[in-house]
Amino acid sequence: MDLLPIGQFARLSRLSVKQLRHYAELGLLTPAHVDEDSGYRYYHPSQARQALSIGLLRSLDVPLAVIGQVLSGTAGALGHVRDDLEAELQRRRRTLAALERVMEHGLPAARVVEVEVPSMLVAVTAEQAAGDLDVGRATSACVERLLAAWAVGERQRAPELIGLFPVELSEPCTVEVALVTGFPLPGTSPRVLPGGRFAQATHLGPYEQITLTSHALLSWCAERGHPAAGPVREVYVSDPAVTAPDQLITHVQIPLEEHS
Repeated sequence: MDLLPIGQFARLSRLSVKQLRHYAELGLLTPAHVDEDSGYRYYHPSQARQALSIGLLRSLDVPLAVIGQVLSGTAGALGHVRDDLEAELQRRRRTLAALERVMEHGLPAARVVEVEVPSMLVAVTAEQAAGDLDVGRATSACVERLLAAWAVGERQRAPELIGLFPVELSEPCTVEVALVTGFPLPGTSPRVLPGGRFAQATHLGPYEQITLTSHALLSWCAERGHPAAGPVREVYVSDPAVTAPDQLITHVQIPLEEHS
């Protein structure tokens, strides 16, 4: 069967000429023939199935690098894409729930109080977060490690956990979680968590909506000229294992600096 010029093949495969050129540069769909004198590209009709497959996978938000793996027959190549889409779907659901809360109750205006917090001996573990969308995973990883270390000693009292977060979470950052303890825990770093005067707002509800209360707390600090110093603390009062998500109590705290 005769070869097809790139324009005709583009119409056949429902791709643009620009896309075909780009896919050729990436090695995803190489022309069957390139004229040495004119540089014109030609494709065999049998390549249409591959071209259409690329178009289908791109419509499913599959990255081009992964498409190359799929076309080469790499087993499980689409697994990470599915996981990423599932994570994005969950994030969208959390965002929708937060938006509905704002629509129902208005912009966050949590009651803020000033509290004195004593210094505490804590065990700390850290996890790198890729950005604000990854903070939940990083926090959970820290909590899991701390609880595993805590359980080794068969402690009688419930663990007291405190999340430590940068004020800005839009960029890659380090998330830390501290467990209040008077003794070292394996696999953790001992530290004295400074005390002092803090602005505090209490969040009632799911952890993924704490940002709404943090917004109200930051607004309170800004209105009074307090710099947004970090780390922002989340003191987890409730045990999520026995408490419904909408009944979880968390104290959000920001350290206050004296005016110069």
